Amino acid sequence: MNLNKAFIYGNLTRDPEMRALPSGQQVANFSIATNRVYKDKEGNKKEQVEYHNIVAFGRQADLIGQYMKKGKGILVEGRLQTRTWEAEGKKNYRTEIVVENFQFGPGGGQGGGASRGDDFGDKAPQDQGDAIQYPDEEINPEDIPF
Repeated sequence: MNLNKAFIYGNLTRDPEMRALPSGQQVANFSIATNRVYKDKEGNKKEQVEYHNIVAFGRQADLIGQYMKKGKGILVEGRLQTRTWEAEGKKNYRTEIVVENFQFGPGGGQGGGASRGDDFGDKAPQDQGDAIQYPDEEINPEDIPF
């Protein structure tokens, strides 16, 4: 069995670049930065940043292009794909995550989310605010059904 799946949550490093294929299908290209905080051998706190190239097609590209901007958070689920092309006699490579499902981060797409087959019609996602609202009462672990 083979598996090609990537889950990335991070912030857009630039606004999505929108274009259309000859067929008329929309394509959104953007990149996401993820970071990892760890301690080195001496116990000093370090941060490492990774940048990921992302491509979305169709309705997903439309939604991402409409609601996402530089700095906004997004969760992307997709597959890794490496493209190759030749320019000026040199072979170039680019590995991208092709979006299969995504969800806007807090305040990213005004609280909406999308996956393959979602249809919002003419209704845009509503603003949920920037902060997650948690219940005031304490949660009892015995109330959790699993």
